[in-house]
Amino acid sequence: MLIKMSRVIKSNDRHHRYTDDTRLRFGKTFTMTLVHNIKTLHQLLDEDCRNFSIAEIALHNAMPEYITKSSSVKLKNILQKYYEQIKQHMKLLDSFFEEENITYVNTENTIMKAFIKDAEDKMNNCSDMMVRDACILASIQNINHYKIAAYGTAAAFAETLGMVNTTFLFHQFESNEKLIDKRLSMLAIHEINKNARAAYLTS
Repeated sequence: MLIKMSRVIKSNDRHHRYTDDTRLRFGKTFTMTLVHNIKTLHQLLDEDCRNFSIAEIALHNAMPEYITKSSSVKLKNILQKYYEQIKQHMKLLDSFFEEENITYVNTENTIMKAFIKDAEDKMNNCSDMMVRDACILASIQNINHYKIAAYGTAAAFAETLGMVNTTFLFHQFESNEKLIDKRLSMLAIHEINKNARAAYLTS
């Protein structure tokens, strides 16, 4: 299921050239706008933010499968919390786009798409559920680390541009990702990796 976008946002930046394409997202129409050039740091930040939105949507759509295929109750709980966090990030990005008058662009985030495909390929090849848990956890952490770097960079750009509220927003996103990453690391050390190793030794 996709997120609902109820509006078409128009850019007020004359330095961008656009090609519009109307598409469906969460059951409602919106305009996909392809950016042809980036000339300023602010434009670069805007472009990164668009990619964040597409990445969060892709991850949101993939998370239910990870939760379902996890056998560890603790892992399921962390992934469920992460799923709710992703939805919150998406809502905040939606509000941010409206405030900043940013257009939505791109049909996919190629980096997130690659992470998700890699996770799915590995999960489908894991015949042992304990090993599959380790695969899922590691795959989510790979995504975490990408998002930590991305949101941290966006916060740094925003700070340079004097965008106080935006800096705070992306620092908060970065902190949220770090917290999930920490919880997953602790679970990996104390349960998931040990169980996966035991599965190998008894096979």
